[in-house]
Amino acid sequence: MLIDPDKDYVFPDPETSDKEGLLLMGGELSPKRVLQAYSQGIFPWYNPGSPVLWWSPHPRLILIPNEFKVSHSLKKSLKKPYKLAIDTAFEQVITACSTCSDRTDHTWITPEMIKVYTELHAMGYAHSVEIWQEDKLVGGLYGLSLGRAFFGESMFHKATDASKIAFYYLSQMMTHWNFDFIDCQIPSKHLQQMGAKTIGRREFLRLLNSALEHPTRQGIWDYQPESVNINTV
Repeated sequence: MLIDPDKDYVFPDPETSDKEGLLLMGGELSPKRVLQAYSQGIFPWYNPGSPVLWWSPHPRLILIPNEFKVSHSLKKSLKKPYKLAIDTAFEQVITACSTCSDRTDHTWITPEMIKVYTELHAMGYAHSVEIWQEDKLVGGLYGLSLGRAFFGESMFHKATDASKIAFYYLSQMMTHWNFDFIDCQIPSKHLQQMGAKTIGRREFLRLLNSALEHPTRQGIWDYQPESVNINTV
């Protein structure tokens, strides 16, 4: 289905997505529409130069925050002298995610998407988790928060395990704040090794509706772990 760009569009039932999870094409990528999409289990994902594509995949990959699995190698990396920060360099993180070497010439994080998600950060909905080595940003992730759900968008690393460390601290933070799940969107063996699991779209929408019954933790986040809680696999 194609969105009429001149109308204030209401997304249809995500269960009407095609077998690949594609629900709609086109329309404006605006903060309002992005928030509306996420609240219905839908997210934008498209290539530069194409219309905006709106997805609600089946199955869906999620991580229950307290089910994060720490490998032996990651346990060693967590002991390195990296510094954790939250929401201090959002635009740097999303830009790094769009320009990291393995995404050259085929990133879905377009300039338009960077602009909109940076606006969502300013509105208090989008957040970044950053890993610093002295004054250098060496890894991180960003995503969107609504209710007790965090929608992970992308990660990057410039040092060994730096993105995994960011994901680990995100899961610790979500556990501390009683978040229900982290949405990882598309099934990935890499994330499944860290404890993420696949569920059906209907179950995902049920969990999402439950998470949205709680208020959104809006604004700049502040989190400092009291201790590192590591469970090895």
